[in-house]
Amino acid sequence: MFTITLTRLQATTKSTTRLCFKSLYRGTLHHQGADLSPCLGRPYSSFRAQTSLSFTKWFPRCVSTRLMSYGTNVTPGRYRKGLFLVTGAATVAGIATGVSHFQRAEMASKIIQTETDEGDILERCKSFMSTPVTDVEVLQQRKDQMCTRMEMLIMETQAAFCKALQQVDGGTFRVDRWQRKEGGGGISCVLQDSKVFEKAGVNVSVVFGNLSEEAAKQMRSRGKVLKAKDGKLPFCAMGVSSVIHPKNPHIPTVHFNYRYFEIEEADGTKQWWFGGGTDLTPMYLDQEDAIHFHTTLKKACDKHHPQYYPDFKKWCDRYFYINHRDERRGIGGIFFDDLDSPSQEEVFAFVKSCARSVVPCYLPIVRKHMNDSFSPEEKAWQQLRRGRYVEFNLVYDRGTKFGLATPGSRIESILMSLPLTARWEYMHDPPKGTKEAEMMEVLRKPKEWV
Repeated sequence: MFTITLTRLQATTKSTTRLCFKSLYRGTLHHQGADLSPCLGRPYSSFRAQTSLSFTKWFPRCVSTRLMSYGTNVTPGRYRKGLFLVTGAATVAGIATGVSHFQRAEMASKIIQTETDEGDILERCKSFMSTPVTDVEVLQQRKDQMCTRMEMLIMETQAAFCKALQQVDGGTFRVDRWQRKEGGGGISCVLQDSKVFEKAGVNVSVVFGNLSEEAAKQMRSRGKVLKAKDGKLPFCAMGVSSVIHPKNPHIPTVHFNYRYFEIEEADGTKQWWFGGGTDLTPMYLDQEDAIHFHTTLKKACDKHHPQYYPDFKKWCDRYFYINHRDERRGIGGIFFDDLDSPSQEEVFAFVKSCARSVVPCYLPIVRKHMNDSFSPEEKAWQQLRRGRYVEFNLVYDRGTKFGLATPGSRIESILMSLPLTARWEYMHDPPKGTKEAEMMEVLRKPKEWV
């Protein structure tokens, strides 16, 4: 038996929404012996966000979960300004005791207002690695629309990160523009076999058209209700993504991705959401590096709400989990997806702060270790860990799977995240007491760094 309680108090009191279930938590939802986990898709879907509040849950506005065994709908709906949906005892895949609440009104009061004038588009374009994917005249005509503002942000992020890496490395990124015949295109910046970085890629893509059947299926498996017209779902997606594979095993690999998605439904209404995150994958554990990286991300999150970092840090630990290895890909960072509340403006402000934290959270670590000496054994360990990186990206990564399922996608840019070299050894297990074993312990049991 489960119950849903929605409470709306007067403006003088706090607004809460509680979604309470009575059940057992065993990694999947069970109700009177029925396994309801298939209703949620794969365990690390958009429902998997676990938070440091007692089982606070981030629900996108568009989610409608149908518990098939009992014909019961749980639909957050499109919440008004004063109300932010929070679940009490319910988590991504299961249930635990206790009820918590979270106030959207409180969150809204702590949001830093974004500037209404973000600067002249032509002037901003001068600092980019290339002209934007969308024609500049079109961007100027619709400068106040979110698709334009997000494209300018991802172009800015690409340029800032590439220039910071070039300054450290001494090499120059190859800038490769590409077009997608179905609509849109992208700009791939790649630095290969250079002084510090074996392979560094920073990719921008802006694509539009009709969502493929496979891509729509993936989204529906995450709980999205998509109403097509004549079998077609017009969409627009854009983002910046990067993976950096250094030569020195004492410099961690870093990954970040920030994206925006719009889908037009049959009745002309649009669903929109943001996703993204930044995470670190060291080969050897350096406590100081881990604390610096997570502290920088926390500061970016705290500008918008103190719960963002603990919530999205936990989500990151869960997302970058290599299930068949029972270990994480790295020491995490932040990760979020399907984020469409409390408002478009407020989520965009948060994404902007995260994107602008990439350089300060990673470049000091690179400078610290770029001249460290290393042994052939340490290099071999780096190759083995890169193998794990490849496994996650090809088997689990949502962006890779979406790209491969989208007609006209540029495969070279999608697989840009893979290292030049990697290694797999049969039944490799680092000896106890070694630095490698210390790293494995953290990957199996995530830590709190700040």
